[in-house]
Amino acid sequence: MQQNLKTVFILSLFCLSTIASYGQYTILPKPIGEESLVYETERIFHLRAHSNGLSLGYSVGDIETYYKTRYYFFDIGSLKNSKEYSQNFRFFTSNLGEASRSFIYGKINRLYALRAGVGHKKYFSERARRKSVIVGINYEYGFTIGVLKPYYLKLKRSTDGNLYDDITEEKYSEGNADIFLDETAIHGGAEFRYGWDEIKLKPGFHAQFGTNFTWGNQDNLIKALEVGLMADVFLSKVPLMLTAQNKPYFINVYLTLQFGKRS
Repeated sequence: MQQNLKTVFILSLFCLSTIASYGQYTILPKPIGEESLVYETERIFHLRAHSNGLSLGYSVGDIETYYKTRYYFFDIGSLKNSKEYSQNFRFFTSNLGEASRSFIYGKINRLYALRAGVGHKKYFSERARRKSVIVGINYEYGFTIGVLKPYYLKLKRSTDGNLYDDITEEKYSEGNADIFLDETAIHGGAEFRYGWDEIKLKPGFHAQFGTNFTWGNQDNLIKALEVGLMADVFLSKVPLMLTAQNKPYFINVYLTLQFGKRS
């Protein structure tokens, strides 16, 4: 968790320092009498990094005034337990015929989040003709559908009295609980294809609040960065780990890069 937060914090500082380079230009209201186009709609793609995963999204907004936009969003991404970390024993067992793969010890499910809802954006100023930065805030809320996919490991099994002469791909169950957490029996993580026919859905809610920095010298093109807090709250605990506490909620710091167009 601390490493993820540190990464997001460093990215945020880097991006904000880049934006600060525009500080030599004063943020001014639009000059009175200056002709400008009136935009009604904006469409934005975003890439988000947060303290426990990544996501991609798309939003369509209704521009109510030059300062206010109401938008509808869809987002898909990953969520993980803050205690997860990947490891690899990095060995090759000749009698098993394959090298080990990296895996997450104690993990029993992967979690993907599908989010959809409504958002509101408010700017504090308009851009002048020269390059400048518009600072604003936004908040959004909606539904989250969590998609739980079983996490498979390659486990070493013995047959006919031989020691570890076979590898099987297995998810956690009461029947293999004795070896699923036995590091000597773990050969690594299984391929990503396992478990897609066993997914389960977890309903929940999503909310976030952030500060938005938009820059550029063309009103019809959108380039922006956003930093803030986001939360996904499910109706029950989400079973991701055997070796860590599972909670029904995920609260993350995020950094979002946005590109879009107004029309």
